[in-house]
Amino acid sequence: MAERILWAPWRSAFVLSKKEKGCPLCKALRAKTDSVKNLIVYRGETCFVILNKFPYNTGHAMVCPKRHTSKLEKLSEAESNEMFALTRETVRIINKTIKPHSLNLGMNIGRSSGAGIPEHMHMHAVPRWNGDTSFMLVVGETKVVSVPLDPVYEAIKKEFDKL
Repeated sequence: MAERILWAPWRSAFVLSKKEKGCPLCKALRAKTDSVKNLIVYRGETCFVILNKFPYNTGHAMVCPKRHTSKLEKLSEAESNEMFALTRETVRIINKTIKPHSLNLGMNIGRSSGAGIPEHMHMHAVPRWNGDTSFMLVVGETKVVSVPLDPVYEAIKKEFDKL
């Protein structure tokens, strides 16, 4: 069987960017107020929801424990319960606000699994649309993210503020 290659050239902005020292999720969490600058749309008791600065698709969110840990099995029962409850809420809010055709949910635990921030585990919620792997990506090696981050942040944050 021939080897398959999945090209993701739009991720080069993240891959090639200068990495800040320390955990970017913890840094965002330390901000006094939430805005499009830190991308946090919701803070719970033990977990928070943040939009991805380098999204795979419009509305790409992450549900993270507040506690800095890379180990799923080290989460407390309260953290585990809130993480899954916030994942459900994130899916509901993404479906309501940006109306994707479907979503991908998943975790990459550890660098070799593809984790961009392996030291702080998180659940990805990536909205998907029929045809979002278009000719631009396949032929032009260019990912089209057609909605700017600011209005997506505002729409999703507005819904989380209702919780």
